[in-house]
Amino acid sequence: MNLVKSTGTFGFYTIISRLLGYLRDVLIAIFLGTGFLADAFFVAFRIPNTFRRLFAEGTFNAAFVPSYTSELMKGKSQSNLFANQIFNLLFLGLLILVLIIEIFMPFFVGLIAPGFNEDTKKIELAIDLTRITFPFLMFVSLSSFFSAILNSHNKFAAASAVPIILNIILIFILILSRYLNDNLVYYLSYGVSVAGFLQLLFLHNFVNKFFLAKFNFNIKITKNVKIFFKKLLPSIFSSGVTQINILVGTIIASFQASAVSYLYYADRIYQINLAIAGIAVGIVVLPQLSKHIYLKKKNKILQIQNKALELSLFLSLPASLALLIGSEEIISALFGYGSFSKEAVFNSAKALYYFGLGLPAFVMIKVFSTFFFANNDTKTPFFISLVSVILNIFISVYYFKSIGFIIIPIATTISSWFNLFLLFTFLKNRNLFEFSLNFWGKSFKIIVASIIMGIFFKYLISVFGDQLIYSYNLKSLYLIFTVFLSLIFYLILSFFIKAFKYSDIKIKY
Repeated sequence: MNLVKSTGTFGFYTIISRLLGYLRDVLIAIFLGTGFLADAFFVAFRIPNTFRRLFAEGTFNAAFVPSYTSELMKGKSQSNLFANQIFNLLFLGLLILVLIIEIFMPFFVGLIAPGFNEDTKKIELAIDLTRITFPFLMFVSLSSFFSAILNSHNKFAAASAVPIILNIILIFILILSRYLNDNLVYYLSYGVSVAGFLQLLFLHNFVNKFFLAKFNFNIKITKNVKIFFKKLLPSIFSSGVTQINILVGTIIASFQASAVSYLYYADRIYQINLAIAGIAVGIVVLPQLSKHIYLKKKNKILQIQNKALELSLFLSLPASLALLIGSEEIISALFGYGSFSKEAVFNSAKALYYFGLGLPAFVMIKVFSTFFFANNDTKTPFFISLVSVILNIFISVYYFKSIGFIIIPIATTISSWFNLFLLFTFLKNRNLFEFSLNFWGKSFKIIVASIIMGIFFKYLISVFGDQLIYSYNLKSLYLIFTVFLSLIFYLILSFFIKAFKYSDIKIKY
């Protein structure tokens, strides 16, 4: 397996998906803005989408891949038996969960968006929409199971491409919005669940080469299955701590008008880099890291760990600086159209700025957590994440009345850096990670290249200042051009000062 090439494959399809997701969100911003309908839809969409991120973006992998890899080492029949036991338990459990939540949806939405309870129409709409979108949870969780099978065999393309289906369907619905009027939010909600089912079919077609799912509800809970589910619940919490913090933020933000929407749009932007620099690296690294830990090849383990951390820094640091320097221009250029007002741009940009401060931490949490997961330890990152979430809730609730919604990205960033510090401390104390001789030199060069790129990006923003203002209709084209030039500049500079070498692309692990 080649870490850089595999991450590139995963990253390529992720970028395509996120670009389509951006187009989807631009259309939502134009037709729904940040008002009553938008808030209700975003709550309905946030719930299954949060579960999608929790399950699909590394969490299920964290528990499944190390166990499945161990079974693969024993033979195909053993791995198929284990995978089928997990599949059938997962199917039954998800079916029961979805049915229960559908029945008690008013109570469930009341917990997720308690601020909506004061507005009868808003809470009723949110309940109706969430009932429609919630089956997506079952489909996406089973899709995550299939993705984990593929990832275990170092096949990353199909799993990373599958979210494209959701974005294409929602974009198609939004294009027809002029004919749907107020019913648009209902069609979008139906589109979410239909897309989830199609994603499941899509992945099933690819996973057949490695695993054939068989329904058998006469399930025996073997020792390996027990171990897997003991790891799964902690891994959901620990691997998805950033998403849990965002969900907590959504709950608190529901008490302030339009705040849910401000956070949603800011979240959409930084999640692009998180998906490539953190999630992609973590998912690609896990199968090989688990294999080498099983075989006790210490040199290979340290080599993969250091290269994964180096790659995540290379991808996240320049993105973080760009968000800090141009948060308002980015939000304005990407979403500042139609019903998306100047006030919405300003508030979303403030949220994006503080999320930008936390981006390197969000990314490295994913990578450091993977080091624990590969060692079959999901409990340590779980307890660390629990402390992080409690800290996030405390800061958000304590300052919300005085500061408003902006405390949510601030609290998320503070708690994430704290989370990262604890993960690193425990890894070092347990001798599960150590820096290589080359790491610090490479990191210094990455920091230098990122700072110089940031200065160049700031210069370009000032040059195109008149074309990036809110009232300029083609501002998104100038932003894309500015980002593209900055990216090319960063890559050339990085190769020139050897922050990244062409030979890194050829290294196999």
